[in-house]
Amino acid sequence: MRIITRYILREVTSHALLGGALFTFIIFMRDLGRILEFVVRDSATAGDVARIIAFTLPPALTVTIPMAVLVGILLGLSRLAADSEITAMRASGMGAIDFVRIVSIVSAVALVLGLFNSLYLAPRAASGLIALGESLKSSQASFEVQPRVFYEEFKDRVLYVQDATPAAGAALWHHVFLADLTEPTDPHITTADQAVVVNGTPNTPDAQTIRLHLLNGGQHDTSSTDPNQYNISTFTSTDVPIETEAPEDAHLGRINTPIQALSLAELWRNANAIKASSGRESSVYRIEFNKRFSYPFACLVLMLVGVPLGISSKRGGKSTGFVLTILLVFIYYFLSSVGVAFAQSGKLSPFLGVWGANLLFAAAGAILLYQMSRGGIALSLVSTIGIWLSKLVTRLTSNGHESANVRSRHDIATLLRRFRSISRIQFPLLLDDYVMREYATNFAIVLSSFSTLFLIFTFFELIGPIFKNRTPLITVGEYLVSLIPYILYNVTPLCALVAVLVTFGSLSRTSELTAMKSSGISLYRIITPVLIVTILISAGLFIFDELYLPAANRRQEALLSIIKDKPTQTFSRPDRQWISGQTNNAGEPYRIFYYQYFNAEKDTFANLTVFEFDPATFTLQRRIFAASAQWDPHVNNWIFDNGWQRTFSGETISSYQPFTVSTFPEIREQPSYFKKEYIPSQEMSYTELSRYISDLKQSGFDTKRLSVQLNKKIAYPLITLVMAILAIPFALSMGKKGSLTGIATAIGLAITYWVVALIFESLGNVNTLPALLAAWTPDLLFGITGAYLLLRTPT
Repeated sequence: MRIITRYILREVTSHALLGGALFTFIIFMRDLGRILEFVVRDSATAGDVARIIAFTLPPALTVTIPMAVLVGILLGLSRLAADSEITAMRASGMGAIDFVRIVSIVSAVALVLGLFNSLYLAPRAASGLIALGESLKSSQASFEVQPRVFYEEFKDRVLYVQDATPAAGAALWHHVFLADLTEPTDPHITTADQAVVVNGTPNTPDAQTIRLHLLNGGQHDTSSTDPNQYNISTFTSTDVPIETEAPEDAHLGRINTPIQALSLAELWRNANAIKASSGRESSVYRIEFNKRFSYPFACLVLMLVGVPLGISSKRGGKSTGFVLTILLVFIYYFLSSVGVAFAQSGKLSPFLGVWGANLLFAAAGAILLYQMSRGGIALSLVSTIGIWLSKLVTRLTSNGHESANVRSRHDIATLLRRFRSISRIQFPLLLDDYVMREYATNFAIVLSSFSTLFLIFTFFELIGPIFKNRTPLITVGEYLVSLIPYILYNVTPLCALVAVLVTFGSLSRTSELTAMKSSGISLYRIITPVLIVTILISAGLFIFDELYLPAANRRQEALLSIIKDKPTQTFSRPDRQWISGQTNNAGEPYRIFYYQYFNAEKDTFANLTVFEFDPATFTLQRRIFAASAQWDPHVNNWIFDNGWQRTFSGETISSYQPFTVSTFPEIREQPSYFKKEYIPSQEMSYTELSRYISDLKQSGFDTKRLSVQLNKKIAYPLITLVMAILAIPFALSMGKKGSLTGIATAIGLAITYWVVALIFESLGNVNTLPALLAAWTPDLLFGITGAYLLLRTPT
């Protein structure tokens, strides 16, 4: 019995570890890009980055540990049932309780780990993540300032620099323009030739400030009530402290509220302290208190359901186990999210709302265990589903009624005889058709599976807003359908990787690949159809992104705004009040426009100020103010009303000219120049994004990230081909180790690529690398590696 126990535990544990790694990978990848930006900005030490990663994992593990247990049980036992090993064990006298007893060892270990994580690690990780995010705010702010971009994240300040040099712990800026907007109608202007930027020291009162040490500049003050009053002061050096103001997404990770950072004792005290005065507020703490225990104990209740279902999936094998895993995960977390939503609205008690899913699954598990020993309709239905899935998978993968071994003896032999009788230059041949069909079938199955997982995770995230805002289910369904194109585009390279590993791994296990090579067919000729199909997929991804995906992304973003009860996303930016002017001629003054309001329909400004700078020294040469300005198409110029202009020479005012109506022909920017839009890169085609970047560059807006995304629109589809080339040597080296090894290899390769790609993308986002290199380097690195391994593979 101990040998059988170890055998079952090994099978369940291996699948559980693989499933846990996969689910954690999917959740953790959402935060990895932001973490890596701290690395490439050099705004956080290696220790800080390690802490960020360590602080991000425990909240994810809270959800993925129960999921891993369910995956291990269903896939492990389904595999044993498919090979009739379960039947042999039960024939030898093992009963239902024996399987539960053995599998409960895995569930008990997972329960202990889950409780330790939920009660100890996750709260401390949340607390540490918040504290670390606060300490990195000022450091991050100084490194986010980019050349020729208006930075408006400081409190009551707008900053513009023409050149920036980042360094560890400090930065050097050249040609600095700083506007203090404490009084928006009367901005206090500071210019400087250079600025040395020093961040506040963490854990000190000035931690949320940065200090600008300005060199060779001046300060300009005016009065909105008395235009005749204007003061100029120059300085050789001065210090200006600036208070940082964190953006809305300042917290790293998935931390939604500081309540997750409270310890168990603090939750209990807060729940009891305010219970009498505010039952609604008390329920928030009581819900969180119960969630700390309910998710770990899900390991046990999911085990009660998973054991009878896994054992009963006799002929369905892993296909049944996989489908049941997705279905049960969806049902459990759906019920859990619904219960929490009802508890938050007061319709259920915190205990019943949080523990409801566990209670229902425990009852269902007890019924299934009872029927497993006596027989019943429920388990017979599961067995029928397993048989149907087995036939479906067999029909899809083999396109016939023969087994893999029979195919190996008959189909391949026929194909090889015909292959030798046909010229090698013809394509596709029967053998090519066979390999392409296998690859295409595996690719379709993997693509549909991964897409389903992403849809389920997305639905879990939206359960709260759906119930809170009472979103109609038809809207939710329409959003999920509109999200499918975005998911397909993003998971296709990973699916190609897995499909190649599964296809060639299967050909190697059934000795079909050996038969092909022994007949004199080169390995390169065998993989040709797969590479051709992958090239077509890559081209299809680019065309898909160029013609269809942007419109689908706009649609799903609009529906997401409805679900979350936010104003429908608009691409116009009426709040944008700073814009740099056109610089078409060398030696022409550099202009910055500041306005409090712009009517895009009537082409009129309110309280418009124009700053003109010497392009060489960045000293202020002229300042124009108008209470209003409107575009006159007859004279093809702006008409300025009720204002003044001043010209400067060093620290003195050279001239002062008030006016009632005036024009300035040298200001050639037309109304369309000020009508900028903010459009996410994923909502534009390659051509649209290229034009959009050119327009924004002229106006002084940040385009570094958009430039990386522009190059990725070509580089990303080609990674599908690179992944296929890289996967082939790994698939051949696995030999007959099984599909589990292939999937684990795929996850490892995907994680490696994802990390490398995000690192280079972050380097491009902070202007450390040119956008072209940032987008294409991962393709080149992995392509060269795959080609090298492929050339070293025996043909």
